[in-house]
Order: sequence, then structure tokens, then C-alpha cells
Amino acid sequence: MTELTDDDKGKKVVNAAGDTIGRVSGVRGGRAYVDPDTGLTDSIMAALGWSDIDEDDYAVDEDQIDTVTDDEIRLTR
Repeated sequence: MTELTDDDKGKKVVNAAGDTIGRVSGVRGGRAYVDPDTGLTDSIMAALGWSDIDEDDYAVDEDQIDTVTDDEIRLTR
């Protein structure tokens, strides 16, 4: 199982087919919260650790994650 940390904040999230679905806006309690509507400003803010989880973000549990690299989180499905 993959353990998520605050270091994953700002990483892009891709589905199993390799399509980008958003960026990690935050990590809490074993879940990554994904902002599906990331513009350039949101991406820069997330990379700097300045973004936060909001009501439009989607929760992704650790068991839904296939791999985590330096740049992205790839989902299993």
C-alpha cells in the first residue's frame, strides 16, 4: 500500500489510462484530495504548498493508488 504524505501535495493525478484528472490539493488521514479544475495559478500554488482542500475536491484513498512518483500519482482504475 502507498502511504501519502504532505510531500504529495501539488502532484498531478492520472488515471490508469494516463489521462491527467487534476492535482493534489492536500493530504489528510490517508487520503489525497484532488482538485479537478487546476489552472496555471492553482498548479503553482499547489507546488508551493499554498493551496488547500475545498468542497470541489475529490477524495482518493490510498488503496485506489497504483504508484506514486516524484511527479505524479497514478490511480489503479
